[in-house]
Amino acid sequence: MSGDQPVVPINFIRKIVEDDLKAGRIEGRIATRFPPEPNGYLHIGHAKSICLNFGIAEDYDGTCNLRFDDTNPHKENIEYVQAITEDVRWLGYDWDDRLFYASDYFEQLYAFAVELINRGKAYVCDLTAEEIREYRGTLTMAGKDSPYRNRSITQNLDLFGRMRNGEFPDGSRVLRARIDMASPNINMRDPTLYRIRHGVIHHQTGEEWCIYPMYDYTHPISDAIEGITHSICTLEFEDHRPLYDWVLDNISAPCHPQQIEFSRLNLQYTVMSKRKLTELVNEGYVEGWDDPRMPTIAGMRRRGYSAASIRDFCERIGVTKSENSVEMGMLEYSVREDLNGHAPRRMAVLHPLRVIITNYPDDKVEYLEAVNHPQDESMGVRTLPFTREIYIDRDDFREEASSKFKRLVSGGEVRLRYAYVIRCDEVVKDAHGEVIELHCSYAPATLGVNPEGRKIKGVIHWVSSRFGVPAEIRLYDRLFNHPTPDAARDGKNYKDQINPDSLHTLTHCILEPRLAESKPGESFQFEREGYFCRDSKLGTESYLVFNRTVTLRDSWTKIEGQHD
Repeated sequence: MSGDQPVVPINFIRKIVEDDLKAGRIEGRIATRFPPEPNGYLHIGHAKSICLNFGIAEDYDGTCNLRFDDTNPHKENIEYVQAITEDVRWLGYDWDDRLFYASDYFEQLYAFAVELINRGKAYVCDLTAEEIREYRGTLTMAGKDSPYRNRSITQNLDLFGRMRNGEFPDGSRVLRARIDMASPNINMRDPTLYRIRHGVIHHQTGEEWCIYPMYDYTHPISDAIEGITHSICTLEFEDHRPLYDWVLDNISAPCHPQQIEFSRLNLQYTVMSKRKLTELVNEGYVEGWDDPRMPTIAGMRRRGYSAASIRDFCERIGVTKSENSVEMGMLEYSVREDLNGHAPRRMAVLHPLRVIITNYPDDKVEYLEAVNHPQDESMGVRTLPFTREIYIDRDDFREEASSKFKRLVSGGEVRLRYAYVIRCDEVVKDAHGEVIELHCSYAPATLGVNPEGRKIKGVIHWVSSRFGVPAEIRLYDRLFNHPTPDAARDGKNYKDQINPDSLHTLTHCILEPRLAESKPGESFQFEREGYFCRDSKLGTESYLVFNRTVTLRDSWTKIEGQHD
């Protein structure tokens, strides 16, 4: 580990790495890789793997490759490749010139398959997929040999070559490893190595190939070709490790990486299955892969989560072999802590109620000074235009309230943030009895001061009606109603757990004018409301759209009284 690197909490994988370095087993070098399949967008679970693999490489002066395991062109496309590279870079990691594709190695993979056939370790099988499953047996019953298992090497070489040349239809033949049909590990019961796929265009190789290698065959060889020392993957691949080792032990591999498994991230109130996330997108439950309700990195970025907060979250949850479910509040805590430190403060009225200050001149505009961050003077100040007509939040007024209500009541006083104390003198209602306007008076001597004897309990935010900017505010809640939507209950599946109120759109909001200068993706704390991010896809220069990133406190319930 380089001397100028920060101290990183040790975990069992780092302990393995350090022990390997001390024992000289890996020639003093560390090489990891992040190997996504380009069949969907990355999610927060992938972020844990990204931080782990790239983090180990950084901390031990090693390298980390980005490699696309692109062996299933039916589900893969260039959109996913581009999204994945963007996400990894956004998280703060770089692979220099080490961007690879498993398809880069298709010729070598084919040659190694031929080597396995020549060693009597692989054969072409004519059983259908259903027959292969039947022959494989169960956890309590051994499998039985395929009737094609004892084909000669010559015959297998001929058939495999003809498979490559496109002579056989899809599903008619596969290449299988010749291992042990009685193995207690079902993954070792002559697994498929190659299958036939006609009529697809691979995003890297086009129509060059009509046979494609399986993941469990491709992955160890790709690791070996790239000189990976530690092949880190999630716990569901633990039972696949014997096959990983078998493949490398039975070919002339340039090296033999060590596979290490850790527990995947299970985050409450969401799902991590790419298949299920794809269904949410394709079936219209969300507005796309970057919908801010999605657990995808693209969705979190659009919602306003920072890369630093996601890295902090991944470090906080740690790396273990124990399966567990992480509370959503832990992620929100990291996001909130990060934004609290650097997000500029602004004022926004989400539920506008017009206030006319009757004793303030109609044509006067006063520019009042407001700090951009109460704990960081280096962020400077801004000015807020103050006029006779302003908006306050409807929730900040009640005609009558108990003494616990510290905002504006009929006949009572409240301080406007960075401005004056006002008193509510008159309440104007419509024909249905709804309050539509307040007539108030202001105390000129209260700007920035509290005259002796004047007890003002509350402070509320406001925006000038003349200079305020119209906006749409999107309030996001949990995508699912249950913390573990994957677990079926009472015959329901995960889609039945979708929260119908996961998005609430406010269309008549008013923002302070400085927010018109904001850029897409820029984050702010709307005082007393929460942290918000300007949407990167929606809105115009004159009509802004902001997404709520996270609330001010660890609660999804609006807290009565003044926020910090």
